[in-house]
Amino acid sequence: MSLSLILMLLFLIFPVLLWKVFETSKEAGWKSAIPLLNYYIWLRIINKPLWWYIFLIIPFINAFMVMLMVVETLKCYKMHDLGQQALAVLFPFIFLPWLGLRKQESYVEPNSRVRIKKSPIREWVDAIIFAVIAASIIRIFMVEAYTIPTSSMEKSLLVGDFLFVSKLSYGPKVPNTPLAFPFVHHTMPLTATTKSYVEWIKLPFYRFPGLTTVKNNDVVVFNYPDGDTVALNVQNQSYYALVRDYGRYRVWNDKANFGDIVARPVDKRENYIKRCIGIPGDTLEIRDQIVYINGKTAELPDQAQFKYLVVTDGTRINPKALEKLNITEEISMTGPNEMVLTLTNETAEKVKGFVNVKEVKKIIQPKGFWQPYIFPFDSLYPWNVDNFGPLVIPKKGVTVEINRQNIVLYARIIKAYELNNLEIDGNTILINGKPATSYTFKLDYYWMMGDNRHNSADSRFWGFVPNDHIVGKAVFVWLSLDGNKSLFGGKIRMNKLFRTIK
Repeated sequence: MSLSLILMLLFLIFPVLLWKVFETSKEAGWKSAIPLLNYYIWLRIINKPLWWYIFLIIPFINAFMVMLMVVETLKCYKMHDLGQQALAVLFPFIFLPWLGLRKQESYVEPNSRVRIKKSPIREWVDAIIFAVIAASIIRIFMVEAYTIPTSSMEKSLLVGDFLFVSKLSYGPKVPNTPLAFPFVHHTMPLTATTKSYVEWIKLPFYRFPGLTTVKNNDVVVFNYPDGDTVALNVQNQSYYALVRDYGRYRVWNDKANFGDIVARPVDKRENYIKRCIGIPGDTLEIRDQIVYINGKTAELPDQAQFKYLVVTDGTRINPKALEKLNITEEISMTGPNEMVLTLTNETAEKVKGFVNVKEVKKIIQPKGFWQPYIFPFDSLYPWNVDNFGPLVIPKKGVTVEINRQNIVLYARIIKAYELNNLEIDGNTILINGKPATSYTFKLDYYWMMGDNRHNSADSRFWGFVPNDHIVGKAVFVWLSLDGNKSLFGGKIRMNKLFRTIK
């Protein structure tokens, strides 16, 4: 029996705990055992409006509603103490039957209750609890604030941009780990490695219906696919890249450099923001930095950046001139009169106009030049950041042939994302112990790339992004701060405030 079914059954029969409470409120006890009817009667007992029922049928939110109804039930028994209410919420399977059996407690109709005057401290506690719950529901199901930490999306999005991400666009996900410290991601505040969540309850993937689906060129926030395993001392690096570079033994045993190795559930993996280049079923290819989707040239964002080799006559380019063009990436000198600059196409044309610049040329890795850190990390596919593919993005329900040559493309999907056991015995591929020559995908997958094409850790470095990792759509920048400037020296980028994301 699946966990989803178990949780649904527990929810439907939960009011059975109130059998005696129903009876003391002059309702037949057996009504507490009838699914759906029991919640209707319970709402009537605590005198709450019928529209509450709407929230009771929404997964995950209904858990908050049940906790609220438990508290309201205690008030009907003149139990206003915060400690009692907390015990009832934490241990309802013990507290609620005990409540109905207590002779000294009697049910008081909500309309007949004497209003209890709360102390100022209790007023503050209640207000804080309400605010935390309300803000958590908004953050999980509607919209969440994010900050751009790296330059991988420049110049479309800048380091220091504060933006809102819509969870409603693609449909909000039910958290895999609902028991967590509020308003933080995976690590407790003021610590570097302490988990902010516990895995006593782990919920399966479930996504509510969204307003739309992920489309080509959407700017998307998602959970980092390689983030299922993390070396705590170098959390900004892919664990799998570390293993490829240093070997598994050293990564696991060199605690001084790598720290402990931990696993993270999907919802607690690092949040990344990239542009969706390919959607399920698309054929993707990159030829000399130009992206092709299904054989057609894909739209290049206006502010996309690439690395350029800039050759001068030997004189220095004025840093003020570069700052005026908003060239902020690190300058790398490759010779006495050569440097590498990260530029948009428009900015590159302007740099060509500098009197001391002799040549501005895009740096393009040639076709056939293999970069071993590029997916799928196999010389059978000699791809690089500028020449990649062709590759078909996996789509749910589609079956592909698998063999010894192409299994490197799909191994992580089969094992890590769709939780099968994969073994390779010579030329035989075994999935869950059985020989397999084909595989049918259970999830949709996407291809994500940063607009800063030569300074972005993206799908070219880790592969496909599963649907259950999609968090939301980046929709609006409300604040933009330049970390290199003072408050009164241009720190707030006034021309970047309150803009939609394209």
